[in-house]
Order: sequence, then C-alpha cells, then structure tokens
Amino acid sequence: MPPGIMDGYNPAAMNGITRYILRQLTVGMLLVSIALTLVLWLTQSLRFIEMIVNKGLSIIGFLTLTMLLMPTFLVVIIPISLFAVVLFTYNKLNADRELVVLRAAGLSHWALGRPALILALAATVLGFMLTTWIIPNTVRSFREIQWTVRNDLTNVLLQEGTFNKFGEGLTIYVRSRSASGELMGLLVHDRRNPTKAVTLMAERGALVYTDAGPRVLMANGNRQEVTPGTGKFSLLYFDSYTVDFATASGTKADRFRDARERSIGELISVDEREVGSSEYRRFKVELHQRVTSPLYNLGYTLIALAVLLTASFSRRGQGAHVMLAVGLMIATQAAALGASNLTTSRLAFLPLMYLNALLPVCAGIWVLLNPPRRRSRAPAVNRPVET
Repeated sequence: MPPGIMDGYNPAAMNGITRYILRQLTVGMLLVSIALTLVLWLTQSLRFIEMIVNKGLSIIGFLTLTMLLMPTFLVVIIPISLFAVVLFTYNKLNADRELVVLRAAGLSHWALGRPALILALAATVLGFMLTTWIIPNTVRSFREIQWTVRNDLTNVLLQEGTFNKFGEGLTIYVRSRSASGELMGLLVHDRRNPTKAVTLMAERGALVYTDAGPRVLMANGNRQEVTPGTGKFSLLYFDSYTVDFATASGTKADRFRDARERSIGELISVDEREVGSSEYRRFKVELHQRVTSPLYNLGYTLIALAVLLTASFSRRGQGAHVMLAVGLMIATQAAALGASNLTTSRLAFLPLMYLNALLPVCAGIWVLLNPPRRRSRAPAVNRPVET
C-alpha cells in the first residue's frame, strides 16, 4: 500500500468516506451512461427505418437489432461517463471544502482517489468482458440478422415512385399501385448476370408468392437487351413475363465476417493469405484495440484525479483545472484514433496504441503518489514603526 494512505486516520472512518464517495460516483456514472446510451440508441435506430418500410421488419426485429448494437457503444460511453462523473464529483467536493477537511484529517491524494479507482477498475473489468466476449457475439448476431432481413425476399415490399433494389443487380420501379394490389407502370432492370443485362417494361403487373419465392408477373410489355461486344440491340414484346427473385438473394455462406465479428482466437490465428494484406492489418488492429480500449477507464479517471486532487483550493472555483483535464482527455482520445489509423496503414506503429493507453495510467499514478509541492506564501516581516 502506498505510504501516507493510513497515516493518522481511522480505517473504519476512511472506509466510510470511501463508500460515501463511491456511492456518488456509481450513481452518477449509471445515470450519465444511461442518458448517453439512450441518445445513441435513438440516433442509431434511424438507420433501420428503411428496413421497416422496405423490408417489412417487425418491431421485435427492430428492437433486437438496435439492442445488439449497444455493447459496441458501451466501450466508448463508459470511459467518458466515468471521466465526467469523477470530474464533477471531485470538483463539487472541492467546492464544498470537503476535500479540504479530508486532507486536514490526514488523507493523502491516493486515499482520496481510491473510490474513483475502485470504480475505474470495475469498469475496466467490464470493458474487457465487452471487448473479448460480448461484443464479438452481439456484432455477429447483428450482422446475421441484418443479412437475413436484407436478403430474405419472402416479404417483398415495392414502394411506389422509387427504385426498389433487391440483392445484387435487381432493381424494380413501380409508378403506382391500385386498390386491388395491381402494379401499374413497371420498370425492371436485371443485371444479376453481368454479361446479360436486361431491361423490362410493362403496363401492369402483380407481385405473387410461390413455394419457390416471390415473383413479379408482368403483362403487356417489352424486353430490351444489348449484346455485349457487338452492341446489337434486341427488343422483344410479350403478353406476360415473370421475374424471379430467387437469384437476387445471396447465401449466408457468401457473407464475409469482418474483424469485429471474430473471436480473439480467430484474430490471433488469421492468415494474411486468406484475407489479404489490408484486412489482415484491420484484424490485428482490432485484436489490440480489444486489449487497449478498456484501459482508458483507468486512464481517464487518473487524468481527472491527478488534475483536481493536486490543485490547491480556490474560492474562485476550479474552472481552469477542469478545462485542463477535459483537454488532456480529448487529446488522449484523439491520439488513440490517430494511433489506430496509423497502425491500420502500417503495423509498425502498433506500440503507439499501447503507449497512448498506458501513458495516462502511469502518469496519473505517479502524480498521485508524488504530488507537486504547493508554494507557500512567505510570512510577513514585522518592520519597526518609526515614530
């Protein structure tokens, strides 16, 4: 245990102070995290409006997709929430002169920061659980559901007046729809076969469902095709024509799982020859981000503690120190993004990711254990008064 923590102070009373501050920090962090999570949930949910309108996504499916995204954002939300709450709580304690009383009672900077460090360690453990286990599983489930919804054509919806895209290469335009469900003014562009793109137009049609999947039945139209190489144009008039959706959807075997869906073991054992050099670097960056990201819970907390606890009391408040802590946190976050981008382009920059994550932790611990000495005012000298 660092020296000075227990000097001249009752352990039972110190545990009470620790619980008092820890309770304020925990409640505050939960409230801020919930608020930020709800804001992100609302912004991200707008991405799936298209699936509800065009793909017939149910409310249950919509909620499932949006909730599966939340663990990914918690890795960023929790460190920022923790930093904000530590900054607010200790600034309030300082403004209420509670820190002055606790210092006078014999508590060191390390002892005063212990509640925040306990919460930061718990957040770090939670962060490692998220990055190594929960997030890969939720991202994989999210991508599989999203893939199924986008490529499942058992419930096709054709919007009027828009170009409806299905899978790779099939686009359907419908001018209007009658009350009985008949489609009027159909335009279909089918380029699922790259060497044989076809354009079809029809006066009317209907969407029918069969055991083999949905199909568009077109009546009284024409089929246009340009032969590749020769540029020969062919036009065929028909009374009825059927467009099959079966080949517009892919198969799940064709879906490439990106780095965020892979487990730690897969990221370690990935072969550059299988995924290519670019994806290989992304996989390695993802692997090391899962190790370094949770450390920012400790780093941001120690930045706030090191700045506020070493600052002397001022009746004018600690606005300058608060801004300094916020600036250091933003600089650390920006450096983390820069190190990640550099490493993605070249793996030689990989140590920068660990340096940026560990530097605030080491510097914050050193400042708390070796606080800068405060300059004391020189005592006034009594000069003789001339008579």
